[in-house]
Amino acid sequence: MGDFFETIFSGFNLAILGVALATFLSGMGSAKGVNLVGKASSGLLSEDPSKFGKALILQALPMTQGIYGLITSFLIIFQLGILGGSVNPAAISVAEGMYYLIAALPIGIVGLYSGIKQGEVAASGISLLSKRPDEVGKAITSAALVETYAIFAVLVSLLLVLFAPEFAPVVA
Repeated sequence: MGDFFETIFSGFNLAILGVALATFLSGMGSAKGVNLVGKASSGLLSEDPSKFGKALILQALPMTQGIYGLITSFLIIFQLGILGGSVNPAAISVAEGMYYLIAALPIGIVGLYSGIKQGEVAASGISLLSKRPDEVGKAITSAALVETYAIFAVLVSLLLVLFAPEFAPVVA
């Protein structure tokens, strides 16, 4: 039974779990946020299709959290050597895998939450766009302010990944 858990909770698998969480959580937040704005835009565009460009900008804003998660995931994959084909899963210690898992969590968790919240603010901006099309800049600014926290989170995740400490090699 011990070998089973050692295989499941290997350093490599923990790092890949971090990759999955950064991508999955931030992507879910973005998808939900884009969905919220898309629903709000549909009503507006059924009445006035000429506002599509402005509505599209608001709808695209929550997509960035998913992009941040994807960038973090690619960077971890690159650091592990998977992209270069030089990965040795057995050489990645549990400590190193756990480090990458934890490094992925800021953008994963904050990306999930801020993607949804940015979508809510941008959906409210669609209401502003319907009544005062000239004020779309204010709606974009309001939604962009929510993004600030996703930017902080991706910076933390990227700095942790880029400046990861050297881990001692695993001795077989």
